[in-house]
Amino acid sequence: MNKQMLDVYTDYLISSFSYTTATGLSNALGGIISHDKITRFLSADDYDSKKLWKLVKKSIRQIESADGVLIVDDTIQEKLYTDENDLITWHFDHTFGRNVKGVNILSLIYGNQGMNLPVSFEAIKKTEAYTDKKTQKERRKSVKTKNEYFRDMAKVAVVDNQIKCRYFLADVWFSSNDNMKYIKEDLKKDFIMPIKTNRLVCTTLEEKRKKQFQRVDELGIAEGKAQQIYLKGLPFPVQLVKQIFRNKDGSQGIIYLVCSNGTVEAEGITQAYQKRWPIEEYHKSIKSNTNLAKSPTRTIRTQQNHFFASIYAYCKLEMLKGRIQLNHFALKAKLYVRALRASMTELQRLRLAT
Repeated sequence: MNKQMLDVYTDYLISSFSYTTATGLSNALGGIISHDKITRFLSADDYDSKKLWKLVKKSIRQIESADGVLIVDDTIQEKLYTDENDLITWHFDHTFGRNVKGVNILSLIYGNQGMNLPVSFEAIKKTEAYTDKKTQKERRKSVKTKNEYFRDMAKVAVVDNQIKCRYFLADVWFSSNDNMKYIKEDLKKDFIMPIKTNRLVCTTLEEKRKKQFQRVDELGIAEGKAQQIYLKGLPFPVQLVKQIFRNKDGSQGIIYLVCSNGTVEAEGITQAYQKRWPIEEYHKSIKSNTNLAKSPTRTIRTQQNHFFASIYAYCKLEMLKGRIQLNHFALKAKLYVRALRASMTELQRLRLAT
């Protein structure tokens, strides 16, 4: 791994406010590094989760403890004007309720002591073609589901890299029985996840034996109180907490959280689950502050390496945040103001020179 070039390139991603190109970086450096050298850097190697772990391992070890959390989620970055390939393809975006063309990135974040750093990621490739039975149109699919990728990432984090943590946190899309069983039984860790309102549950072992399940939203559980339940298909009990909240438009929402730790109370479950939010901030930051999408790279390798660099640039911002007490957006705004001042100074110099 060419760490020197990676640092130069990621500093460029952080500092740039427009599209990032090899020519643009070379010009910014006054030609000290040629655009060909930058292009060769992006195409010479595969930058993946193993290399990301080597870069963040030291920082993780400094902040990790048994109270840490591992957070999983994915995001889709639209790339409408990039040629379609196995990496840049069509994905269903639940935010918009439709398919969008772009890249789908799955990330596992470690959070503790006010810092949140990605420890692994997977840019989902759809390498297999198939015919949709309903529409008879040709589609693409990945060799693995995102839940399978998540379990692989979780194993590497806990078993191989020995990252200390108390909970795995996820949204409803990762709250399958398979994921829950893997975290609790194979990794010997606990989880907090929301479940869909139509999940079937019961409250006693006798009801479970008789298969007397009902929808969780028909259970009549009181808000703010943890209750032990059994999810259909899950071999162990979980704690259930009902949360009622208000949306920005004034409407009311309900979320049902389940926790595999049977000793924690409702308040502890809801407080711990709030630690999931930083992964949303991570997604926003790599899109807005480290130029995830603003690169005209064309091959799968250079595209993936650019995404890797964007994620590592986020790590650099996160580590800098702790030292200067500015969040990513405030730091980016500060860089913008400095750049604007430099531009105005140069403009005045050019006017005086003519």
